[in-house]
Amino acid sequence: MRFRTYSYRFAEQVLNSKYSTKKEIEDVIASVNLKSVEMSRPNLNKVFEKEFLKRSWRPQEKVSSELAAKIDFIKDRVGVEVAFVHSSFLGIDLLKFQTMSYSNLDKIDLGVYIVIIVMTNKMKKKYGFKGSIGFEKVIKYLPHFRSAIQVPIFVIGLEEE
Repeated sequence: MRFRTYSYRFAEQVLNSKYSTKKEIEDVIASVNLKSVEMSRPNLNKVFEKEFLKRSWRPQEKVSSELAAKIDFIKDRVGVEVAFVHSSFLGIDLLKFQTMSYSNLDKIDLGVYIVIIVMTNKMKKKYGFKGSIGFEKVIKYLPHFRSAIQVPIFVIGLEEE
């Protein structure tokens, strides 16, 4: 799969300082090679889970002991959220990153947010991604959350080759 990126609060520089972790994330994305008949939200999530687990990422870690919310994967103080869900989850996902980086929790240095590029109409319509969180929406909204979301977030937008 091809992808584009957006760096919020110098996330790319922070991720570059953890180069092996960045390379693992890129390798996970490069390994996703679903045939068009297999392309769906659940299948994509399964493939990403398999690939992250193969590289020893911890899955479904609780954001905090008081909250039921979980982050998809964590390793080397990098939290990853794979978000092919409805766009109404955008704020919740961003707050997970902030909560995990804040104060006494201090579990992550940055978040990586993997979404689709909505402008890819083929994915949106043919494969049932209508309403999904899109790369364009995330990069439009993040600057408006500047006072609330202070953790660096590296946004990765996926599109078919």
